[in-house]
Amino acid sequence: MMNMRADGVAGGAPLIRLRGVNKAFKSGTVALQDVDLDIRDGEFFTLLGPSGCGKSTVLRIVASLTACTGGKVLWRDQPSLGFVFQEPTLAPWSDVFDNVWLPLRLKGVSRAKADQNVRGALASVGLGGFERAYPRELSGGMKMRVSIARALVLKPAVLLMDEPFAALDEITRAKLNDDLLTLRAAIGATIVFVTHSVFESVFLSTRICVMAPRPGRVWAEIEIDPLAVRDEDFRLSPYYAERVREVSAALHAAMGGATCA
Repeated sequence: MMNMRADGVAGGAPLIRLRGVNKAFKSGTVALQDVDLDIRDGEFFTLLGPSGCGKSTVLRIVASLTACTGGKVLWRDQPSLGFVFQEPTLAPWSDVFDNVWLPLRLKGVSRAKADQNVRGALASVGLGGFERAYPRELSGGMKMRVSIARALVLKPAVLLMDEPFAALDEITRAKLNDDLLTLRAAIGATIVFVTHSVFESVFLSTRICVMAPRPGRVWAEIEIDPLAVRDEDFRLSPYYAERVREVSAALHAAMGGATCA
């Protein structure tokens, strides 16, 4: 493992700790090996790596959607979680309101009692007024916004996002990156984010975990200045370019299995 830190201020106290986490499937495939991670309260933490390195598996273990076969996950407390999947997974027969209402409905919250929370969640992702629209009437970016609103309707303290923008065009993706950071500032949630994109990871994150494949393991942890204002000037800044080079070099080394101090 290679430890690298950019200049910047560290995040808060660890909220989630992974210690010696392993994951092996019945087929014999070892997805994760000895993963140690601390995810800090209030940070934007990104898992970056090639396909098959176990990024999504880490996220699912944190969310208790799958169990690890070794090691443990420790929480400082038990905050509420929201999960945004790679695909919007919206029910095509339901309108936008009902799709966002679903998590509350499963908890026994009536439509009337959920109304304010659903409308507030939609407004927070820029979809106020689209409550009666159906998924077939929405663009790909709008569908993903609905998916994010559905995760937000439970007011989670931790938002887990599994490559939510991977299928979108670059213009839409950049806009949603900007909107996600605005949303994070508004809700104050800890975000754990999975991506293949070096550029996206550097723009969004306060810390990046670069993972090596086969089996998945932590290769590098790179801090990105949490005090930097993330805007178009940041994308064009020498600091951003240097962090992109640093993260790219770590990813290249992880994929090649190079030995690093």
